[in-house]
Amino acid sequence: MINTCKRLLLSSRPISWVNTAFPFGAAYLVIQGHIDALFIVGTLFFLIPYNLLMYGVNDVFDYESDRRNPRKSGLEGVVLEQNLHKTTLITSIVLAVPFVAWLFTQGSMSANIVLTGVVFMVLAYSVPYLRFKERPVLDSMTSAAHFAGPFLYALVLVGWQTDYLPLVLSFFLWGMASHAFGAVQDVIPDREAGIVSIGTFLGARTTVRLSVLLYFCAGTILLVQGGLSTAIVGALGFSYIYSVVPYWDITDSSSARANKGWKRFMKINYFVGFVITLLLIQNYLIN
Repeated sequence: MINTCKRLLLSSRPISWVNTAFPFGAAYLVIQGHIDALFIVGTLFFLIPYNLLMYGVNDVFDYESDRRNPRKSGLEGVVLEQNLHKTTLITSIVLAVPFVAWLFTQGSMSANIVLTGVVFMVLAYSVPYLRFKERPVLDSMTSAAHFAGPFLYALVLVGWQTDYLPLVLSFFLWGMASHAFGAVQDVIPDREAGIVSIGTFLGARTTVRLSVLLYFCAGTILLVQGGLSTAIVGALGFSYIYSVVPYWDITDSSSARANKGWKRFMKINYFVGFVITLLLIQNYLIN
């Protein structure tokens, strides 16, 4: 039992929990202005159950490619033993359903539609027949929805305004860029497993260059919105290009080298998140 729980925990990618819980919690707190049951339940859902649903289901249906992938051995993912596949699927669903059901009772029709779409995109990325992760470009769009979705849900939950659209679009493009660059390091194992991704379809070099363009667009959208905090976040967005540009001329055969840039990306991500947290404290919690 202890070993099963440990494997499920690793499958949920604890290092990535903050990437989904923080966007929801920050957006909700900034607009709503106080902590309540919706904030707590929503943040908890996007912290653990959501990530187990996203990554656990993915580990089950990506078993063949994962076992060929040398980096699937820890924080970046695990090769989930076949005897744990059924347990993972059941646990993922059972853990998520109570949260989703309660959130449905609290949100408006629009919020519930967004939440349904977010959960659908999580499952559609990996499950058979849909397998959005094997539909080039759509795979990056779906992955972006995994992270921008909780952010969008919080905005709709507390009252959508059209002024929020550039923020959501910027976050979405950032997500696409991040997924595309992440796919580069897996070009060879994905091809060996017969998986078609944006990386295998466009090739490592073109995918890297597309990622740079998307990061640039994401940062620029925020820079032109006005306001010091938004400009700072936009400028920080350009820091991700630092992880990608060194691989501008990468080839498919050397695509595994991008893993070093991916690890640097994760460090940058935590730094950017730290700065955004400070900005939130400065602008909304202190004032």
